[in-house]
Amino acid sequence: MTDVRRILLLAHTGREEARDVAGAVVASLLDRGLVVRLLEDEAKELDLPGHEGVESVSLEDVRPAECELALVIGGDGTILRAAELTHGTGTPLLGVNLGHVGFLAEAESEDVEKMIELIVERHYTSEERLTIDVDVYQGKELVESTWALNEASVEKAARQRMLEVIVEVDGRPLSRFGCDGVVCATPTGSTAYNFSAGGPVVWPGVEALLMVPISAHALFSRPMVVAPTSVLAVEVLAQTEGAGVLWCDGRRTVDLPPGARIEVRRGHSPIRLVRLHQAPFTDRLVAKFGLPVEGWRGSADRRRRSGDR
Repeated sequence: MTDVRRILLLAHTGREEARDVAGAVVASLLDRGLVVRLLEDEAKELDLPGHEGVESVSLEDVRPAECELALVIGGDGTILRAAELTHGTGTPLLGVNLGHVGFLAEAESEDVEKMIELIVERHYTSEERLTIDVDVYQGKELVESTWALNEASVEKAARQRMLEVIVEVDGRPLSRFGCDGVVCATPTGSTAYNFSAGGPVVWPGVEALLMVPISAHALFSRPMVVAPTSVLAVEVLAQTEGAGVLWCDGRRTVDLPPGARIEVRRGHSPIRLVRLHQAPFTDRLVAKFGLPVEGWRGSADRRRRSGDR
């Protein structure tokens, strides 16, 4: 008796393209003898409840750890939603990009058939991505604990008011300033909000934490890259007029009254992302951002290895 191979499928069913791709993927996986688990609402959107080989489950019963991988059809937002479900389970994520950039995705919609063959044949690997754990304190009281794959951003809640903060690294104060916010990011998140805020792009193989002030009124407000063992902190000064808000991966929020303290450290549970090929991260940057590389010749050895002439 063979073990059941189960794939968790999550899709942005609000988009027609995603529904079409998801329907085709499910049919192809079922034809190859795999079991597909879907959330009840998404199974209904795809008209799949009761279909042989399809497990339609509630959010409470999704149990990602029982699945070989989570196949995600949509943009980076859908992949971050899937990361919420799989966080702490070790189930790897494989994203099919239907968004604009899709930095977290491994495949494009036109690659679906090849992707399915690689899944069926188990010709894929996975890599761990560093996450961050985020604690929010009011005084000495821990009021919220959460996490993020990309970033935790402390931002002003009102457009017309500046946020007054003091930032800290490893238990020592670094600088005080007024700003629109502060982004604390992972290498994976370096191409997300961190990038838009002027932070550095960090290769995913680098273990580090990033801190980037947003529109800071300060002499020293440069982006910083610190050790993965460091602890970052942002304190909203008690005399700040108005409140702030903490955003984690742009999905989960915590209100921050004056005096709140946010601590960010390396997460205990990394996220695993599926890799179907071993293309260098440089190539991913060029492709996703459409960077101009015309005229590059490189070394003769490099040209021979890559097949360039």
